[in-house]
Amino acid sequence: MRKVLLLTTAIAFAAPLAGCYSPGERAAGGAVIGGLGGAGIGALASGGRAGGTLAGAAVGAATGAVVGAATAPPQRCARWGWDPYGQRVCVAYYNY
Repeated sequence: MRKVLLLTTAIAFAAPLAGCYSPGERAAGGAVIGGLGGAGIGALASGGRAGGTLAGAAVGAATGAVVGAATAPPQRCARWGWDPYGQRVCVAYYNY
């Protein structure tokens, strides 16, 4: 029963992140999932003490943010424009 509950919770948290494409969105989602997972692991490892739970949450959130941002798909430019200094910049991106 406990494994089913854990799997259901993991899917419920991961499902909304399926549409996140930018590195910032992926980093935020990864930080949330990593923080929750790290807090759970830290609580189990420390016997439910606050110090271990908070340390696990911090490490999990940092790791989740880094991994989430690093795994974002590359964005391709859909339309180019010019900035006030005459340099070419992307003004619209493709959404995959």
